[in-house]
Amino acid sequence: MADSPTGRLAYLQSPETVEIKEYEVPYPEPGALVTEIEQANVCGSELHIWKGNHPVLDQMVLGHEALCHVSDLGEGVETDYAGEPIEEGDLVSPTYFIACGKCQFCGAGEFRSCENALQHWLKDPDQWPHFHGTFGTHYYIHPEQHFYKVPTEIPPGVAAAANCALSQVLFGLDEVGLSCGESLVVQGGGGLGQNAIAVANEYGAETILVEGVDDRIERARRFSVDHVVDFREYETPEARGERVAELTGGLGADVAIELAGIPQAFAEGPHLLRNGSRYLEIGNITPGHTAEFDPALLTRKNIDVVSTMRYDPWYLGKALDFLAETVDDYPYAELIDAEFDLVDVSTALEKSDAREVGRASLIPSHGD
Repeated sequence: MADSPTGRLAYLQSPETVEIKEYEVPYPEPGALVTEIEQANVCGSELHIWKGNHPVLDQMVLGHEALCHVSDLGEGVETDYAGEPIEEGDLVSPTYFIACGKCQFCGAGEFRSCENALQHWLKDPDQWPHFHGTFGTHYYIHPEQHFYKVPTEIPPGVAAAANCALSQVLFGLDEVGLSCGESLVVQGGGGLGQNAIAVANEYGAETILVEGVDDRIERARRFSVDHVVDFREYETPEARGERVAELTGGLGADVAIELAGIPQAFAEGPHLLRNGSRYLEIGNITPGHTAEFDPALLTRKNIDVVSTMRYDPWYLGKALDFLAETVDDYPYAELIDAEFDLVDVSTALEKSDAREVGRASLIPSHGD
């Protein structure tokens, strides 16, 4: 009998120490899929994990943003989670977490808070089916894990980011009810921020970016942002708040979204908002980092605060539909500006952390 095929993955042994390990490619159980990774992106969350700053994830297989090529279908898998027929060779995008449908949160309809969301990602790679993260040559999609067929209109690099950045901001902006004619302040012009600008534009909102990095500002202009408040010019929260008020008829924004990932940005949020507004917190995901904050600014302005971690899993399907409809309108491909082989994953992480690249992508080689 011929030897079983093997694949490789990137295993985080300890903070900033990654090892490439090799395992036999598993056969899928009923309801599961085995896929080959076409492209996996280095998200900001990966950097938190790699540096040892995540409260739960430490020793693990890295990676969660990816475009996957179906190589083996488990018994009973005939469609994706939108009912689209699926077969070997199709490109799919999976959620990086589980919505088990059985825990108390899923039972209450709070699928993004599933108690078992990270149960597979937390496993050691020695545990079958080994390929628990997307930094590898293969990825195992479990029976309870949502996945969606990728529309042919979407380029690979663009599709690879759908299951995190775009899905997250789509869900979050729906949670705060952003609507046509409203104004939105976007704090932070990274990948999440650029996607938020695109979503807000399509919703008919006026967009204001708070940023101070030239290439991010220029990219936001290509994403058709309406206004930029450069924090190198407006150096205090109060000054930036006054500028946003000038841009919004003297009132402040209807909605703001925090995507910078630093506590000081959250503390600044109320300065940018009008009375009776909504504030969406997404970027700060690492506990233990704090900033001075005046809660009365929220209270006296009657600001509703909504925080989101993950998203309801069907939003991945919505994100792919959104990309298919708008791929010619926004420069999504520019959000990926460097490619690395899987064996160079440590270099990709180091350059990403040093901001030598904006968003790195791993393109694993499948065979010699």
